[in-house]
Amino acid sequence: MKTPYLVFMLLISTQIIPAQAENNTVTTLLQTYASLGATEASAAQGKQLWRKVFLSNSEYSERSCASCHTEDLNAPGKHIKTGKSIKPMASSVNPERLSDKKKVEKWFKRNCKWTMGRECTAQEKASFLLYINN
Repeated sequence: MKTPYLVFMLLISTQIIPAQAENNTVTTLLQTYASLGATEASAAQGKQLWRKVFLSNSEYSERSCASCHTEDLNAPGKHIKTGKSIKPMASSVNPERLSDKKKVEKWFKRNCKWTMGRECTAQEKASFLLYINN
C-alpha cells in the first residue's frame, strides 16, 4: 500500500517543483526590475510591446516579438532569419520557460537588441515577464 502512495507523491512533486521554480524565478526577476525602477508593469503592456513593430536597417526591416514567437504564446514559433524552431513561450505549455534567471536575462538581452535595436528597460522586461507568465 505504501508503494502506490510513494509513486503518487513522486508524480505530484515532479509537477509541482517546476511550477515553484518558475514562480520563484518570476518573483525574483520582478523584484529585481522593481529595484531598477520598474513601476506598474502589466501583462497588457507586455502584450502591446510583444506585438509592436520596430524598424531596423537590416534585411528584416520590420520586427516584433511575434515575428518569431507568434502572437499565440501557446504555439511554437520560427525565427524569421535562421528558420530555427522556437518552443512555445507560455510556461503553461513549456515548463522550461521562466525557470532559470540567467536564461531569462540572456534571452531578454539578445532578443531585445535584435528586435528593438537596444536592450529592454526594466519596465519593459517586467511587462514582458508578466505577459509571458500569464
